[in-house]
Amino acid sequence: MFNIGGMELLLILLVAFLVVGPKDLPRVARWIARVIKKARAYIDQFKDELGLDELEADVKEVTAEVESAVSQADISEEMKRAQDEMRAIAEGVDAQVRQATKQPSEMKDAKKE
Repeated sequence: MFNIGGMELLLILLVAFLVVGPKDLPRVARWIARVIKKARAYIDQFKDELGLDELEADVKEVTAEVESAVSQADISEEMKRAQDEMRAIAEGVDAQVRQATKQPSEMKDAKKE
């Protein structure tokens, strides 16, 4: 939460020891612990009232569903089939065009004879 390392914690404790003194340090530490505990309780109560935990769970669930749907929706096979169909149609049209262009020249040859 605070991302405090070992050396930083040691420095904070040393400063607290020097400022508060050895006699009152345990009392101050207990007071700080109580304040932190109350603050956490208020934060948890606030989260419950707003329903943030439920919203977070819903968002995670929807995210998992979307990721699952995306992984299952592999459309590469469908694209390949559609490409093959288009290629077959194009070849058929090309053959018809060639046949249509041959017919008039054959008809001219037939008329000449």
